Amino acid sequence: MSTTTSQKSQKQRADDAAVAVPRPADLAALLVTGADRRPPRPSALSASLTFGWRAMLKIKHVPEQLFDVTAFPIMMVLMYTYLFGGALAGSVAQYIQFLLPGILTMSVVMITMYTGIAVNTDIEKGVFDRFRTLPIWRPAPMVGYLLGDVVRYLIASAVMLSVGLLIGYRPDGGVVGVLAGVALLMVFSFAFSWIWTMFGLLLRSEKSVMGVSMMVIFPLTFLSNVFVDPRTMPGWLQVFVNNSPVTHLATSVRELMAGARPLADIAWTLGWSAVFVTVFGAVTMRLYNRK
Repeated sequence: MSTTTSQKSQKQRADDAAVAVPRPADLAALLVTGADRRPPRPSALSASLTFGWRAMLKIKHVPEQLFDVTAFPIMMVLMYTYLFGGALAGSVAQYIQFLLPGILTMSVVMITMYTGIAVNTDIEKGVFDRFRTLPIWRPAPMVGYLLGDVVRYLIASAVMLSVGLLIGYRPDGGVVGVLAGVALLMVFSFAFSWIWTMFGLLLRSEKSVMGVSMMVIFPLTFLSNVFVDPRTMPGWLQVFVNNSPVTHLATSVRELMAGARPLADIAWTLGWSAVFVTVFGAVTMRLYNRK
């Protein structure tokens, strides 16, 4: 009985050894046939949306990131409306009709700089070293950041419009005009954010990105028609203000929400957007490939 059991055990071990050590020809055949079943490379859109979803998950895990698109816009609307309303327009109700589209434009444009800070933070952590080794469309991580931030811009726009409606803003353009204005604002903000991705790659710390971003954003947003009509300004300043991309954007959003069709300003806004994507997008990707 024991002899039979011993023979069976030896036979079982021999079978296991034969299974555990495949022949080289079998391994080569497996690799060749497995290559045919390899999953396809993700498309540019799929990869970009995946990185956009990653940006949204970061907000889920750190909800404090929503402060700049919730509390900050509310503060901006209330502060400037009640601070300047009586002095500039005679009443808050009258001034909010002019101010809200402008302050909406200003707030969303200012929020775009946090894209560069997020990019710089990920670079310092070494995350992009892993991204560059993946078999994906090379700009996907950058485009994903910007797509994720578009959701943040939409949240800020919804918050500001809600506050404006509560304190007396009434858009004559109705829902269609408001949606058209917000859509144009999203297109411009997406394009404008490429400037900050460039700074995020170019500068060595997030404090540097913040400082340079503020130095660029403040002149562009305050030297515009967000708060007052440029015709009240000195002639030399009107030249700069009337040709500012923020002025064209604010005018477009304001007129669309009022029910008008400012074709010239819309064309200028789309033209500026194309320039930002073409110039700063190209510089960003060059830095990304070399850094």
